[in-house]
Amino acid sequence: MKYSLQFIAILCLSLLVSCADQRTHSQAIFMLVDTSGTYSQELDKAQRIVSYLLGTLKSGDTLAVARVKSRSFTEKDILAKATFVKDPMQVNTQKRAFIEKLGTFKAELKKGSAYTDITGGVIQAAEFLNETEAGQKTILIFSDMQEELDYKTVRDFPINLKGMRIIALNVTKLTTDNVDPRRYLGRLEWWEKRARTAGATDWQVVNDLEHLERIFKGRG
Repeated sequence: MKYSLQFIAILCLSLLVSCADQRTHSQAIFMLVDTSGTYSQELDKAQRIVSYLLGTLKSGDTLAVARVKSRSFTEKDILAKATFVKDPMQVNTQKRAFIEKLGTFKAELKKGSAYTDITGGVIQAAEFLNETEAGQKTILIFSDMQEELDYKTVRDFPINLKGMRIIALNVTKLTTDNVDPRRYLGRLEWWEKRARTAGATDWQVVNDLEHLERIFKGRG
């Protein structure tokens, strides 16, 4: 059977439009998990968040989880990642493998890292999310948001978060915050300003982990 060049061109165009439409309606989430100092003891909560996400993400959606440590701008710090397929049985297999990888990481984590490179992790997250071409891109930061860098690590430069939603989760208060609450409020204000200056479409702080559905409400 012969097809005209015009028919083939229309068919190819329709396939491209269909693929683009699927990407537009998909979402990609990159979750950064702080493993520095005593905050590494919060990993149980991080696992519960991941379990929630795995229960809500749909076919075509992408989830990745990476650790934040002394230097975090590397693919090696991505602990688990998956783009979920259409077949429900395969999706269940993907989600089980995801949970197992995180469980293995938690079991092998002996102690927290000395420093906290949140910026490096955020840059890595943005690069990963842009490659997915998803319609909605979200960076979750599970951290006290206290960035601490060694003297060799350079992060004092503009970053690009255009089109990203940034959500800080479980932002625990430090001892110094309890002494002077302005430290805590100032830290969050600094990060919000940096995120919005970098082009982020939204900035939120969510400490009530019992109502995570509020983060993704309104998604069609």
